[in-house]
Amino acid sequence: MDTAERLIESAQELLWERGYVGTSPKAIQDRAGAGQGSMYHHFRGKPDLALTAMRRSAAQLRAEADAQMDAADGTSFDRAKAYLLRERDAVRGCRVGRMTMDPEVVADDDLREPVRETFAWLRERLAGILAEGVAAGELRPGLDPVDTAATLAAVVQGGYVLARAAGSQEPFDQAVRGAVGLLSGWAAHPGD
Repeated sequence: MDTAERLIESAQELLWERGYVGTSPKAIQDRAGAGQGSMYHHFRGKPDLALTAMRRSAAQLRAEADAQMDAADGTSFDRAKAYLLRERDAVRGCRVGRMTMDPEVVADDDLREPVRETFAWLRERLAGILAEGVAAGELRPGLDPVDTAATLAAVVQGGYVLARAAGSQEPFDQAVRGAVGLLSGWAAHPGD
């Protein structure tokens, strides 16, 4: 692995663990086993490296979620359920959602963009799956795919917050099980 790649991966991990404010260039360099000159050879500074790392984390998260939703056989409900119930380390939190808690990220349009983009993508992807379900008669017609997708995304992100606050996976698991239960109430049954 080359130096630039080690710096990006180290920044990804440290941003997830400590956030943007808590991640120093020195910590990234130490974890990557790279010197200051190497970092500044590949990146213009901490914001440039952090943005690259955040874009990479966002792309990885989207790919993982996409694969989970596409791999699920069955109805649109099954695909949404697969996303909700996929295995996560909730106490560690969401590597993309974590960035919303950082005042410097939220205040900087460039740093905030991968976060905004990822959550917009997620809501749109879930809304598409739910709309397919309504159109196919798998979900009852009164379901609003856009509002429901936003709710499901909020449950997952809120579940991370609850798990981190409790220091336990259970509040997250409870939140997503509850969302699955609510969504199952919209599943069409023969005779509906």
